[in-house]
Amino acid sequence: MRRGAMSSDGRPPMRDRSFAPSRILIYLVVTLFAAAYLAPLVVVVLNSLRTNEEIAQGSMIGWPQHLAWGNYALAWSGFCIAETCAGIRPYMLNSALVTIPATIFSTLLGAVAGYAVSLWRFRGDNWIYGIVTLGLFLPQQMRLLPWTIVLRDIGLINTLWGLVLIHTIQGLSFTVLFCRNYYIAIPHELIRAARIDGAGFFRIFWRIILPLSAPILIVTVIWQFTHIWNEFLYGVTFTTGQQQPVTAALIALSAAVADIPQHGVQSAAVIIAALPTLLIYLFGGRYFVRGLTAGAVK
Repeated sequence: MRRGAMSSDGRPPMRDRSFAPSRILIYLVVTLFAAAYLAPLVVVVLNSLRTNEEIAQGSMIGWPQHLAWGNYALAWSGFCIAETCAGIRPYMLNSALVTIPATIFSTLLGAVAGYAVSLWRFRGDNWIYGIVTLGLFLPQQMRLLPWTIVLRDIGLINTLWGLVLIHTIQGLSFTVLFCRNYYIAIPHELIRAARIDGAGFFRIFWRIILPLSAPILIVTVIWQFTHIWNEFLYGVTFTTGQQQPVTAALIALSAAVADIPQHGVQSAAVIIAALPTLLIYLFGGRYFVRGLTAGAVK
């Protein structure tokens, strides 16, 4: 097509930017950042398939000569952690027993609270919203002493339910923030019409708001699940022994092999522990971005 010629629909033709220098530079920079970010993961995956002798004779970076799948079996159910030779399997179960209920509770409570402060305006609602979201700016170390006192007084020290309570309350800051910013874009006419028809607070929430909340609920579930599963400070502070989550068990595994390093088993344990969050992002990553931007344009 000649320069200045028009396309068949009357619009000027689009220039082919597939090989533009600026686009190539962008791809190159993004590829370099991705390679730098994924390099540690690649090293851990390769080491999880190498024997300890192979790593000791060579280096921490290298291709496996023989695939040592036994590292995964040993890390899962055979290696000794804190004098218990059951691998990381019981600690994975502990993390699941903490993460799943805490994610559900914090998401539901955050949805109700976000709905209340965004669509049911009342005196002091902005103050309540500000106080709840203030938890986003407080470092975790400042919360250790108050949580120690609370868990001691209610008898939940060194229990999984204590961690569920902590992560549920701590997660409200994020879930209320996400849900409130999403719900504020919902037309208020829907709420007014439902109230005229006689619907109350919870009926409107269950029948109208909750069916519209799928994008933001996916965001909060992914966010909370990943954060709670990977959390270490509360797990190592408020639990010991067989009550610890998998993140604390990995530190115990590192200490157990300090004299005779078992890098292959350690790497396999890290991959197993990270697998749930990797799967969450692999299958839900696209919905995470869509949910974050769903309420951005009113």
